[in-house]
Amino acid sequence: MRLGDLLEKTEIVETAASMDIEVHGVSFDTRTLRAGEIFVAVKGYERDGHRHIEEAIEKGAVCVLCQEAPASRSTPYVLMEDTRKGLAAVSAAWFDNPADKLKIVGITGTNGKTTVTSLLKNVIEKYTGAKAGLIGTNVNLIGDRAISAKHTTPESYEIHELLDTMVREGCEYVVMEVSSHALHLERVHGIEFEVGVFTNLSPDHLDFHLTMDDYAGTKARLFSNCRRAAINLDDKYAQTMIENADCGVMTYAIDDVSADLTAKSIKLHGDSVDFCALSTGSLLRVKLRIPGKFSVYNALAILSAAVLLEFDITMVAAQMESCDGVKGRAEIVPTGKDFTVMIDYAHTPDALENVITAARGFVRSRVITLFGCGGDRDSKKRPLMGKIAAKLSDFVVVTSDNPRTEQPDAIIRDIIAGMADTNTPYRIIENRREAIHWALGSAGSGDVLILAGKGHETYQIFGKEKTPFDEREVVAEYFSANEE
Repeated sequence: MRLGDLLEKTEIVETAASMDIEVHGVSFDTRTLRAGEIFVAVKGYERDGHRHIEEAIEKGAVCVLCQEAPASRSTPYVLMEDTRKGLAAVSAAWFDNPADKLKIVGITGTNGKTTVTSLLKNVIEKYTGAKAGLIGTNVNLIGDRAISAKHTTPESYEIHELLDTMVREGCEYVVMEVSSHALHLERVHGIEFEVGVFTNLSPDHLDFHLTMDDYAGTKARLFSNCRRAAINLDDKYAQTMIENADCGVMTYAIDDVSADLTAKSIKLHGDSVDFCALSTGSLLRVKLRIPGKFSVYNALAILSAAVLLEFDITMVAAQMESCDGVKGRAEIVPTGKDFTVMIDYAHTPDALENVITAARGFVRSRVITLFGCGGDRDSKKRPLMGKIAAKLSDFVVVTSDNPRTEQPDAIIRDIIAGMADTNTPYRIIENRREAIHWALGSAGSGDVLILAGKGHETYQIFGKEKTPFDEREVVAEYFSANEE
């Protein structure tokens, strides 16, 4: 492909390269760069691609896209104000603009993204009979084929590579989790979403965004590039999303009766929720096999997206009833015991409150909550989560999560600070495996033991290394070692 064709939709400041250069690929990482490719110098958190320009040229890059001119002016380069936008544009061009050949639904918010994307993909395939792709936290899917996921939303080149594969393998729809990082870092720049969905916003990633208003403003950027939007009107940041929407908006809610779609007569069960979905000219009963009030919001988000995709809401509601739950989201682990073990990804104050409240809805005895907080992440939420766990649980086990480069005991001290004014008994066991084993041994008839924070993850991160750790296996090994 000619360089000029690749750069057709980019904003160029200065050119010091022939537009007739033949390009054999796009790279933003010199470790994988091959001769004949262009190198896009992107400024990241740990690495600045501009420092690797000479290395890229030595490895055979035919041109460099950069925000700062190379030291050697003999290097063919194209200067632009934002190479992140540039990377997104040339990646799309390299793969022949696959996003334009798909109907893409983007889901953003703090909680609920993974459940909504997974169930919506299921609904789309059941309703249309068409193949759908998924880009998300747990995994990337092309139909039923799984591809491991590195980020909630991958880098722009990886997104377009995935979308291209989805097109070639017959997908017509894609459902994508869209994180605030992805929006801020232009990973979805240039993609027009058929539908954008906003679930909710609660404190998270404030080590990156610093303020909730900045976090909300970043999330709202999704709705300036959608054809239609579905927004949770009960959330305090709903208006921010609506004000940024350059499209028609459908609202959903439980509490706000002015919403286009509302939930009434809600019934919470130990393994499901059911409610009446009310909209203009429509009233239907909906059941979703995932417990908790938050599941009602997720169901409303799915129904709203389906309506905006012009699906029949009655048929969609019927299909949702047969949908299975999502791994790591209010997931019940079979144990054969007279108590319940639930695994959930809850790693924010709001998500932790939701899952404990869900357990409160069906527990026959005690709610025992086991959790920790991630290292090198927003430390302000740690005491908040400690306070919520103590307030809503009957017993709390404080342990480690992904400490990364922080000391686990320091993270635990931050959590315990939020529990100071409560009378809820708790125990500190830093080693998460030992903590789970202890909690399982302490659980009694009718208890619900919540293992919060890891969810779908099958590892722990110590330093920068991942150690295998699957809580389902940890539960199984406990019962295997303690068989009577």
